Amino acid sequence: MKLGRKKKDATAAAPNARAYHYDIIVSPVITEKSTAASEHNKVLFNVHLDASKADIKSAVEALFNVKVAKVNTLVRQGKTKRFKNVMGKHSDVKKAIITLVAGQTINLEGGAR
Repeated sequence: MKLGRKKKDATAAAPNARAYHYDIIVSPVITEKSTAASEHNKVLFNVHLDASKADIKSAVEALFNVKVAKVNTLVRQGKTKRFKNVMGKHSDVKKAIITLVAGQTINLEGGAR
């Protein structure tokens, strides 16, 4: 018998689970490189800096009704730049590369069909 506290799943009991998922997924990445990756069942998203791979996977599966095979993440460090004689820094950005199960797609183009 293990003693200690049980780890709660934040999405299981939350009444506003959909809002929680939208907090994790910040925006899609629409670039030439991400468009080329979509040919290999991969989709790129900017995600919250504190989001784990499991959080990202559950958010994508819940919001887009797809099966996720794998999640890779990377953090792009913000550059230090000069803005009119004042040194400033761009924010750090965390990106997630989502690999979908074969046959699954996510339409990020929007628009009516």
